[in-house]
Amino acid sequence: MSSTCEERTELECEYVDPGEVKQELISRYPTKVARKRAKQIVVNEVGECGEVPEIGANTRTIPGIITQRGCTYAGCKGVILGPTRDIVNITHGPIGCGFYSWLTRRNQTKPEDARDENFMTYCFSTDMQDEDIVFGGEKKLKAAIQEAYDIFKPKAISIFATCPVGLIGDDIHAVAREMKEKLGINIFGFSCEGYRGVSQSAGHHIANNGIFTHVVGGKDEGKEGKFKINLLGEYNIGGDAFEIDRVLEDCGITLVSTFSGNSTYDQFASAHMADLNTVMCHRSINYVADMMENKYGIPWIKVNFIGAEATAKSLRKIAAYFEDEELTARVEEVIARELPAVEKVRDEVRSRCEGKLAMLFVGGSRAHSYQELFREIGMKTIAAGYEFAHRDDYEGRNVLPSIKVDADSRSIEDLEIHPDPQRYRLRKPTEALEELRSKGLPLKEYEGMMAEMAEKTLVVDDISQYETEKLIEIYKPNIFCAGIKEKYVVQKQGVPMKQLHNYDYGGPYAGFKGAINFYEEIDRMVNSKVWSYLKAPWQKCPELSARYACD
Repeated sequence: MSSTCEERTELECEYVDPGEVKQELISRYPTKVARKRAKQIVVNEVGECGEVPEIGANTRTIPGIITQRGCTYAGCKGVILGPTRDIVNITHGPIGCGFYSWLTRRNQTKPEDARDENFMTYCFSTDMQDEDIVFGGEKKLKAAIQEAYDIFKPKAISIFATCPVGLIGDDIHAVAREMKEKLGINIFGFSCEGYRGVSQSAGHHIANNGIFTHVVGGKDEGKEGKFKINLLGEYNIGGDAFEIDRVLEDCGITLVSTFSGNSTYDQFASAHMADLNTVMCHRSINYVADMMENKYGIPWIKVNFIGAEATAKSLRKIAAYFEDEELTARVEEVIARELPAVEKVRDEVRSRCEGKLAMLFVGGSRAHSYQELFREIGMKTIAAGYEFAHRDDYEGRNVLPSIKVDADSRSIEDLEIHPDPQRYRLRKPTEALEELRSKGLPLKEYEGMMAEMAEKTLVVDDISQYETEKLIEIYKPNIFCAGIKEKYVVQKQGVPMKQLHNYDYGGPYAGFKGAINFYEEIDRMVNSKVWSYLKAPWQKCPELSARYACD
């Protein structure tokens, strides 16, 4: 199956049997491990009615396999709460975990006023020592909260439990209640010990529950506007949210809150004032969308602002929901104004990138949404997968009723949500929502990644280091997209690696201008000759030559 060439084209890849590739990937594993991995590696085949293969997902990583995944604490603190600028986020634990209480994902923020609070550049940690593990760290946590309040006077303080805290039994919630009463500000905790779930996905769920319980609905004054939305699951990596904000503002759409890129406490608190929730990263935030619909009557739609065509489609979906001719006309005006510049760069780049191959193994919805950008410049995604997905992220939400709740998921509190007696307001009558569905607007729907992937491509959940190296050896892609842990291993194999967790100091890649940035970046990477110099000539074509001494 392997090729002697340095890279394959799309045509050459048609002769690689993905079924054989799968068997080769699992052949090196012990029998029990191979059985499990066989469920998590599938060949994508979409049936006539749109049905896709079942995949194993959201299961524990097999010990000994090097995984891309992060822990529950990383998902709670780093992903969901990290981009919020005016909440003091205190990590209760050793300073090793405390590194993540600083900012590691290039979440950007832009305070509206120079005097506005911005705590994102600070690292707040209780720095637990050996004696705190032995005698307990609650006293130290109280002192840290008091110190943070005395210095910064924040609107809210949140506390994040790390593995040692859960093991010794510190009650961060009792401390939060006591200090909340003492200081008179909102203080709340997250039981997000790293071991609590199979991946960082558990941390997303815990964070969503906490924000929804302690913050959302706390402020009944929101932004004024005719078309008010929330953007859920956008974390402003490299400034993505700034570009999305620009486009929405040009369209006349009021953004009440973003969960949680460039976000503030007051935005979270007034999120229930919006009339529509739009979901970017389905995995990390669908919980909040469902809870806000049940408690406040706000419907939601799935959107994608990664890719120019996807951005245009998402804007049209928002306009279709509001059913306003003026908004529809303005959206079309913005699309018509923005697309020519995008198409000019896209066509130029496409001439150099057509037929090249990409692999994407990224967290959240990025392994799905970024395939749109590659398609726009003629590149094909031949293998993709998530770090921490559930089956619905691959197969679509229609499989939710068939997913069994296992022991790992039971450790996460499942909130029972009822309509708020004062604030519940059905934004549109049930008949109107059904009419929108009949016209083709998908409300509360997500088809998943596999339905939009090409036939006979590989889908791999929780890919291992060995599988990564083997896929590169077999397919020889032109570019590999993943996270920082995989970056240098991939590059040493002579393949350019695009970091889609924090963009390698690039971006933004969302919206229309973001699409242009991405086209140019990928063009530069896949057409650079530097990768051909990674191996010396004698390594590429070994040759033995000699002559007789008498000659």
